[in-house]
Amino acid sequence: MRMPETAAIVLIALAAAVITPACPSPAQQDPSFDAARQTMIEQHLKGRDITDPAVLQAMAEVPRHLFVPRALQPFAYADRPLPIGHRQTISQPYIVALMTQLLELNEKDRVLEIGTGCGYQAAVLSKLAGHVYTIEIVESLAVEARKRLAELGFKNVSVRAGDGFDGWPEHAPFDKIILTCAVEEMPPALVEQLKEGGQIIAPMGAPGKVQYLVITVKEAMRLRQKTVIPVRFVPMTGKALER
Repeated sequence: MRMPETAAIVLIALAAAVITPACPSPAQQDPSFDAARQTMIEQHLKGRDITDPAVLQAMAEVPRHLFVPRALQPFAYADRPLPIGHRQTISQPYIVALMTQLLELNEKDRVLEIGTGCGYQAAVLSKLAGHVYTIEIVESLAVEARKRLAELGFKNVSVRAGDGFDGWPEHAPFDKIILTCAVEEMPPALVEQLKEGGQIIAPMGAPGKVQYLVITVKEAMRLRQKTVIPVRFVPMTGKALER
């Protein structure tokens, strides 16, 4: 998700020299973040409209500070996006929780995520789903996310470097699909790889225009869509820009 410019200037400058270093290992986790994480849960999630106990538990268990550059860890549990390099960001906690809640996951669901980034959204999804397949178009981000998720013990996540426009047909069909990059129209391959009765959640909108978080449900002979809230995400790149 793209960071609002007024909130990003200082953080981007702070992160500029430390975008690429790997995340600390699990052994380096700092309990001093526990209070900040709990504040995030109480104020930014419960304090709004995140009510699913399983989603709240997942957000409490996944250490967001281990998914951001070291210099930005003091800001990890603030309700804001943060830069992770390559002109990408980690979405704010509320948006991660909201999109996860709207998917209504269960432990048998096979989920496809388009836009791995640092792996944080995939980690949260993995707490609720059977398996998460996630694709990242920036190869270095995919490599880092795969390593980070493995080190932190998220065994039911598969990371692939590639263009998410084509989905991941080898593992289709999927029960749920989530996009963390904006599209003007839903890529046909993703609709094809979605199970009948499954749903896709994605930010949708033309470049430079207002985007909305949209839930698309695949029903017999048609797609049913519901608009949720206005959002601001980076656009899908690769083949999506060729259309």
